[in-house]
Amino acid sequence: MDITGKVFVVTGAGNGIGREVTLNLLTRGASVAGLDIKPEWLEETKSLAGTQASRFGAFSIDITDRKKVLALPAKVEKTLGAPDGLINVAGIIQPFVRVNDLDFDSIDRVMNVNFRGPLNLIKAFLPGLLQKPEAHLVNISSMGSYAPVPGQTVYGASKAAINLLSEGLRSELMGSHVRVTVVYPGAIGTNIAGNSGLDMSGAGDAGARKVVAPADAGRQIVDAIVANKKRITIGQDASALWKMNHLSPDLAAGMIYKGMKDLLP
Repeated sequence: MDITGKVFVVTGAGNGIGREVTLNLLTRGASVAGLDIKPEWLEETKSLAGTQASRFGAFSIDITDRKKVLALPAKVEKTLGAPDGLINVAGIIQPFVRVNDLDFDSIDRVMNVNFRGPLNLIKAFLPGLLQKPEAHLVNISSMGSYAPVPGQTVYGASKAAINLLSEGLRSELMGSHVRVTVVYPGAIGTNIAGNSGLDMSGAGDAGARKVVAPADAGRQIVDAIVANKKRITIGQDASALWKMNHLSPDLAAGMIYKGMKDLLP
């Protein structure tokens, strides 16, 4: 897909991967409708866009608010033009505990933000994307969606739902001009725990883990759109775990459990 002159809707555009995807798209000549629940974060993204800020539109919204999400396409079109792409980045993790100790409020919040939120956006923008001569839909999943991570089981389930949603959409959209990419990031240098309202200081030394810089992740996601890739992993950890899980799911699960069991409360 040639992204120059195209309009993209990016969720989570106020920080982390979403911000870097936004800045990369702007650098390559696209316009971006940036969505985030925090308006001040969107203002920071706009400031970082510099001379390209005129092609950035900030939309503060809770993606779990279906009524407001369904009203977005008309607002985006009025500001930037009809979108050519939707990139669902926004997501949160759960408290680092076993399912047995996870309260229902946390369960509902994770499922609402990680699954129902992207689905709201897809239902809102897909009709318009189908009218375009070429369009692209990207859903950000996780390596935790294909191999179990103790203490993040519901988070993984929410991302596994995104996987099949993406694959099902790709199947349904065969014959259309809408392409679908699902992205499986590994450890990325973002503050997803803080953005999820969690203190994960007791969950191990994150600084000892090899992480991918958010800017590199953003570039790889935009590259995948340009190349019309169906699936990509980001990071050596996501790639290695993908291969291991396909070779032996039990081996992958056992390896992760050995590394994580002592970190659980």
